[in-house]
Amino acid sequence: MSAEMMLDQVVLLAAVTVLGLLEQAYFSLKVIYARRKHSVSPPATTGPPEFERVFRAQANCSEYFPLFVFSLWLAGVFFSEALAVLFGLLYLYGRYLYFHGYAASAQGRLQPLYFSAKMQWVLIALAGLGVICTMTQVYLGLDLLHILGHLLGLTEHT
Repeated sequence: MSAEMMLDQVVLLAAVTVLGLLEQAYFSLKVIYARRKHSVSPPATTGPPEFERVFRAQANCSEYFPLFVFSLWLAGVFFSEALAVLFGLLYLYGRYLYFHGYAASAQGRLQPLYFSAKMQWVLIALAGLGVICTMTQVYLGLDLLHILGHLLGLTEHT
């Protein structure tokens, strides 16, 4: 496979990753603004509830970002770039809603949290399935995705 073909296959994954990085930077800026608004100087992490919710929302999003990036790339490279991009964008949208919901009220975080968690688990499942299918194809000569597609009636028997 040429370098150009490899680049074509991962450019959307890279774009979603950059979008995620920009989202993380945006959340960090919101913490800076909340610090100024509520007069909470670093390294303090406690203050009025309005500040603490923004701080925790940003911290939680940052804690899960590495898991998101790894599962996004593994799902995209080993299963389907299109599906990884779709669920990656949905995850980022859920995290955006989570951040703003949490900033407004502790209860406001729950529905977006559950949504983004589901998107994360889909990415993890796609990544795991993709790696397992690639390993069985490389080491056992079995194309599990093709077999599964045939069993589900998605492909013709070849």
